[in-house]
Amino acid sequence: MEKELSVLLAKLQGIAQTGKKYGKDIFDQERYDELSKVTKQLIETLYPSLSDKELTVLLEKDEGYATPKVDIRAVIFNQEGKLLLVKEKSDNCWALPGGWADIGYSPKEIAEKETMEEAGISVIAERLIAVLDMSKHDFPPKLTYVYKFFIQCVAENQELKTGIETNDAGYFSLQEIYLLALSKQRNIIDNFEMIFADYQNEKNIMICD
Repeated sequence: MEKELSVLLAKLQGIAQTGKKYGKDIFDQERYDELSKVTKQLIETLYPSLSDKELTVLLEKDEGYATPKVDIRAVIFNQEGKLLLVKEKSDNCWALPGGWADIGYSPKEIAEKETMEEAGISVIAERLIAVLDMSKHDFPPKLTYVYKFFIQCVAENQELKTGIETNDAGYFSLQEIYLLALSKQRNIIDNFEMIFADYQNEKNIMICD
């Protein structure tokens, strides 16, 4: 139920944001402003632990036509068929290298940049494995609407080094990943099963919700 509610709130905010951009007259603007205020009140009531900064990011940092945010995740296997993960300082849990897409960078460039920043290795991004809609999978509820890109990369070197946002990095088999504490806002076990199936079967078929 909480997940469905978070999606509905994201839709409400999207309607308000888009309406404020494309409303035809002052009366439309007033209605969409009011819808935005009501959405904010609902979020504050239902998610009292959110900080003012988080609310501002959710409700005020974007403008124009509302679209999903894009999260890029890099998929790197070593010669033993193990997958690169980094340990996030924010929650002390494991995830694929990656993060939000930055303006001025292509999806492949984001995968390469984030891997260097979080794991200290240079990679070449080669292929898009999958584009997933977070709301259609077993991720924890999230008030932002997110598409996740999984991009296969090839490492140019293997000497791992942590970055500002990570405190560990390593290569793991799927069996080892089952035993790890995963950063579930970033990746869930279904993602890893998909990634290993793609790697082992060499499907070269892009998965898209």
